[in-house]
Amino acid sequence: MIIKSAELETVCGITSKLPDNIRPEFAFAGRSNVGKSSLINKLVNRKALARTSSQPGKTQTINFFLLNKEFYFVDLPGYGYAKVSKEVSAKWGRMIERYLITSKQLKVIFLLVDIRHEPSAGDRQMHEWVVANGFRPVVIVTKADKINRSQVQKQLSMIRKELKMGTDEKLIPWSRETGLGYDEIWGVMEEYLANEGNTEQ
Repeated sequence: MIIKSAELETVCGITSKLPDNIRPEFAFAGRSNVGKSSLINKLVNRKALARTSSQPGKTQTINFFLLNKEFYFVDLPGYGYAKVSKEVSAKWGRMIERYLITSKQLKVIFLLVDIRHEPSAGDRQMHEWVVANGFRPVVIVTKADKINRSQVQKQLSMIRKELKMGTDEKLIPWSRETGLGYDEIWGVMEEYLANEGNTEQ
């Protein structure tokens, strides 16, 4: 996929009205500091389309990025940041839930988890909720370059088991440094775009 244009079109806070988009949406969810912004930037070949930060929990809005004027990347707030109050965290959760329920154009939910750790309670809860609402999440296992190659398959098997993933659910190891998983992630989206017939502007 060649990205000719990429722009932040809509930013929605806790009380904002969500946009009624007519183009396909691909959502990215994950624990704070899992590498979500870095993934989005790498996929669109931009250095700072999605803001990265050394401070977890900085993404507090739902951000809609319009790509090639054809489809959206939807960056959801990171969850599980300990320094955020329970009240604020609950509001973020409700905001994510509202988007996932009401979006008419959501095609795929990419759930990011860190390959170095067992899935958190938030990861498991998000996966269960997504599946319960009729979606088949694609799990992207980030930071695959941070462990020994010999350990990768072991960690992937552990994550699949801990999330109780179905055999038909995709699990894609990803590395920003090596590009591992890049083609496979884009392949998922391109398949949906082709099936939807939304390659025309």
